[in-house]
Amino acid sequence: MTTVPYMQGRRGAYYQRPQAMLWADNPGTISGGFHIPLGNEINSNADLSPDGEFIILSDDNRSTIDFGKIRIEKRERMINGRMRSYHIADKQKISVSWSMLPSRAANSNPAYETVDGGATPVGKSALSRAEQFTSDGGAGAVEMLDWYENHQGSFFVYLSYDKYSMFGKDDAAYQNVGKYNQVIEVFFSDFSYNVVKRGIHDFWDVSVTLEEV
Repeated sequence: MTTVPYMQGRRGAYYQRPQAMLWADNPGTISGGFHIPLGNEINSNADLSPDGEFIILSDDNRSTIDFGKIRIEKRERMINGRMRSYHIADKQKISVSWSMLPSRAANSNPAYETVDGGATPVGKSALSRAEQFTSDGGAGAVEMLDWYENHQGSFFVYLSYDKYSMFGKDDAAYQNVGKYNQVIEVFFSDFSYNVVKRGIHDFWDVSVTLEEV
């Protein structure tokens, strides 16, 4: 089962913030003020959990995360010519892409978990840096495609960016930059990829669009 120490161990190597995006088949829970998914990460050395699964996406060569709004409403023109709108909801649309993303996270299963009898922090891999192809241990292109092919229904995207207002208006709200601040249930609206370069492993360009349920 995922824990806060596990998620902290899986953070990017260069700063103490999680990767910008995580996909999970569940909305997770809040533990110690942290949004964490239930179940186990794909490519961890834990057995599959009935509570769910998730995948952490790499920030390597990631483009900007574009947020847009989809306004759901019914418009009709009245007899006097004036337009009237019946607003139903505003939904989020998220677009993001990666260029030259390694096709795999590592040269073998990273098996993220406690290893070496606990000498390696939780959430780290026993593989050497040379054996890991994404710099932050996030998913490669094939792992992302596999998630897409196996999740025809809705799933949840966890987002980490500086939106401190999600945590309130007091001083403590400003101290949450190292957490996932938003969890949104989404469908895939688009998933496309190009195999750009082949070698020991491939490099892909991947483009994804998500639409809120």
